[in-house]
Amino acid sequence: MKKSSKVMLMAAMAAVVMAGCSSNKGGSADTAAPTAQSGAESTEAAAGENTYVIGIGQFAEHGSLDNCREGFLSGLSQEGITEGQNLNVIYQNAQADGGTASQIVDNFIAKKVDLICGIATPMAQTAYSGAKKNDIPVIFTAVTDPIMAELANSDGTPVGEITGTSDKLPVEKQLEMIRKILPEAKTIGIMYSTSEINSVSAIEEYKKEAPAFGFEIIESGISSTADIPLAADNLLGKVDCITNLTDNTVVSSLPVILDKAAKKNIPVFGSEIEQVRIGCLATVGLDYVDLGEQTGRMAAKVLKGEKKASEMNFEVIAEAAFYGNNVVAENLGVTIPDDLKDSAAAMFDEIVAN
Repeated sequence: MKKSSKVMLMAAMAAVVMAGCSSNKGGSADTAAPTAQSGAESTEAAAGENTYVIGIGQFAEHGSLDNCREGFLSGLSQEGITEGQNLNVIYQNAQADGGTASQIVDNFIAKKVDLICGIATPMAQTAYSGAKKNDIPVIFTAVTDPIMAELANSDGTPVGEITGTSDKLPVEKQLEMIRKILPEAKTIGIMYSTSEINSVSAIEEYKKEAPAFGFEIIESGISSTADIPLAADNLLGKVDCITNLTDNTVVSSLPVILDKAAKKNIPVFGSEIEQVRIGCLATVGLDYVDLGEQTGRMAAKVLKGEKKASEMNFEVIAEAAFYGNNVVAENLGVTIPDDLKDSAAAMFDEIVAN
């Protein structure tokens, strides 16, 4: 009787061990446990021969980067790699903290993921720094200037097993749009994080192109979100309008800027669709879901072994579109010209709370 009980106990233990294991291509299918520090979430797919495990590291929490992540998973699914079927996803958010971003990448490496997706420049840089020592390919998205970020060579070729998509702003078209909407404006304010290389690059391009449209750029550098309220107050006292970059630190506090600007009746222009949806006046910008889908399709090639990341130059989304917000225009007493409205990809009739 004792011998029989012992055999049954050993069999039960073996079953538990087997249930906790799954097969995948190149890594463990275990997913990260959610933590308050990193904002981690996880989804476990069904085990199988062609199950992939990827880590998605997102630098900050805001609409455009969320859309990138949604689009990325959609792009993978379009290529037959679908979460919950043959894809395990470990998702973690750094909440705009560089130290947390490093911890996230260390976790992905420990889990032996097949690929890391870095959303936004700081996350992509951190991902590549860790992954290149461990032979893990990196796909990035929402990186404004991959060359300046040292994620690509000057000719656009990858610096290693890393590639992805750029959300480079259509600066000339943005300035042209602002001039059409605000024909009397002379000064444009831009707030940016001095630690984000993508923002430094965008500022330089704005300063270069602005004189051709009769504008002066007044910039305000910040080091953290805590600096934003005071910096916004100072900037709003000097400018006719503000244009917003894809700066992660600033975008995460955009509602604060919009509230202060509205009280002074100063227009704020966005850089992509979600910023207009939540209260910016207008933009000639990107749809980050489309950008994410483009990135997901690139990642699928790497996972399937069709191409290495080092064999694909980074890509820029083909088209930018005009988006406007009728409610914001009415509140500001600003008229959006008919030709812009007629060409708009979308005109919003409400302000969505962020």
